[in-house]
Amino acid sequence: MRTITPDRLRNVAIVAHVDHGKTSLVDQMLRQSGLFRDNQHIAERALDYNDLERERGITILAKATAIPYESYRINIVDTPGHADFGGEVERILRMVDGVLLVVDAFEGVMPQTRFVLDKALSADLVPIVVINKMDRPNARPADVIDEVLELFIDLGASDEQLDFPVIYASALEGRASTDPNDLGSDMRPLFDAIVAHIPSPRVDAEGPFQWQATIIDYDEYLGRIGIGRVHRGEVRQGQAVVRLREAEGVVEGRVQKLFVYQGLRRMEVESASAGDIVAIAGLADITVGDTLASPDRPEALPVIEIDQPTLEMTFHVNDSPFAGREGQHVTSRKLRDRLHLAMESDVSLQVEDTDDADAFLVKSRGELHLSILIETLRREGYELAVSKPRVIVREEAGERLEPIEELVADVPEDASGSVIAEVGLRKGELVAMHPVGQGGMVRLVFQVPTRGLIGFRSLFLTMTRGYGIMHHRFQAYAPWRGPIQARRQGVLVASETGLATAYAISNLEDRGVMFITPGTPVYEGMIVGEHNRENDLVVNVTKEKHQTNIRSSTKEETVKLKAPRLLSLEEAITYIEDDELCEVTPQSIRLRKKILNKSEREKLKRRQA
Repeated sequence: MRTITPDRLRNVAIVAHVDHGKTSLVDQMLRQSGLFRDNQHIAERALDYNDLERERGITILAKATAIPYESYRINIVDTPGHADFGGEVERILRMVDGVLLVVDAFEGVMPQTRFVLDKALSADLVPIVVINKMDRPNARPADVIDEVLELFIDLGASDEQLDFPVIYASALEGRASTDPNDLGSDMRPLFDAIVAHIPSPRVDAEGPFQWQATIIDYDEYLGRIGIGRVHRGEVRQGQAVVRLREAEGVVEGRVQKLFVYQGLRRMEVESASAGDIVAIAGLADITVGDTLASPDRPEALPVIEIDQPTLEMTFHVNDSPFAGREGQHVTSRKLRDRLHLAMESDVSLQVEDTDDADAFLVKSRGELHLSILIETLRREGYELAVSKPRVIVREEAGERLEPIEELVADVPEDASGSVIAEVGLRKGELVAMHPVGQGGMVRLVFQVPTRGLIGFRSLFLTMTRGYGIMHHRFQAYAPWRGPIQARRQGVLVASETGLATAYAISNLEDRGVMFITPGTPVYEGMIVGEHNRENDLVVNVTKEKHQTNIRSSTKEETVKLKAPRLLSLEEAITYIEDDELCEVTPQSIRLRKKILNKSEREKLKRRQA
């Protein structure tokens, strides 16, 4: 592969609100780059190769790729769009010189649009606005451009940043243009805009080598791989370097393997120069934020500043009666090592030991961030139990502060009243309300405590009959808004260990909604349903029908049961209360009381009264 000089490099990040089409846009840029044969199959959302990303249709981890265009190499970094993974976006912006801000031609500016643009403008990056999904019949590009311009002004953009170019595109059809009325036939106008408007890297090509790890990858043969931009000088395979990390001394090392990106592949190269985005293997414990530099001039680059987490959750070793039946990794040592490994590659995740050797405090940016981590662990064979998510409260000048989020909800007009009332019960305040498009939808904007949003999504979808769309992002810490009533019903708790029977479940259906089906293994203290009333009720779901020698006229009738409510992982971890846990194994998700024995629970309750 021929060497590219810094003036022929373009480093750009693609940022947007979730589901506005970033990854689809990269797909089309790859397809039209000339890197692939005409008959070569390229999977949709090619950069989302993680199983969870493909299943959920979202980008979780930032990825780098590179596309040749004429005599240029365009390094592209695809970033997550969900606010919970904002830590990925923040550090990626350190690698690039410009951003493609992708905005849906119908939805317009959304909460994460503001977040990612604010970070890009603060980093003094050059923006190009891409109005995507122009193929939508209800597209409103002119209104969306006005919204984007207003957002730039609100965020204090400079005069140069306000003079942003606009590209109109349909990532689905692979077309782009500077004219909203004629999308053209390919993505060439987008490539031309990147080359013309994104500056070449501002680097020192002649100085001693300096590079910073921004993304961490892993290879089963090479071990940990650091990905980042060469800020100064040149790097070669086999070169001696020093690793610089905050609060640690200088550690000597060597670059064993050096890679650059081309399309969907990592290409091994002998050397790379300043401005290029490269992957370096050979330093076993490299992590995000580490600087590699020449031993002749060991200077560290500025520490990557990341917004602090707002939610925390306790991860426990699974100690239920069914522990060890389904998972391979069940010890506290295994769980601790895996959580610390996750923290090394995810800078917005924090893990702390607790007084209990079998419990660890995990802090993150949101519910989805936590649920993705838990789902990853269970797929790797871990068994664990997790507590209810809790907001991280601060104390400043004797005042109690809690995280407040901006919630934007698009809801059918006839459901707006119930949504406003429910958010009000969760201490939210309505700050804006206006119609969206011509379909009878209303956009509601709230300021609501983070704890008020825990478990709100499933209720929101029920209230809007599945038509509602909600997004939220962290806004600021503000004074505590008082108590919020979370779950309003008690639970049905199993009194015996065994298999649930249809007979027992049918007799309990009047008491509430069941979470299990006949034949489900249960144990004492396991939560098997939701009670109709506010108190918890201990029930026997393993009870069998007594046999008699009298033949019943209805003997052959089968028992017809109501459909149970089967909770997903996200629903389960937000459903539980402070005295409950969610048990997670590779095959099962169970809810349980922290104290399984009924008598012990009652003793504790009397002591606390």
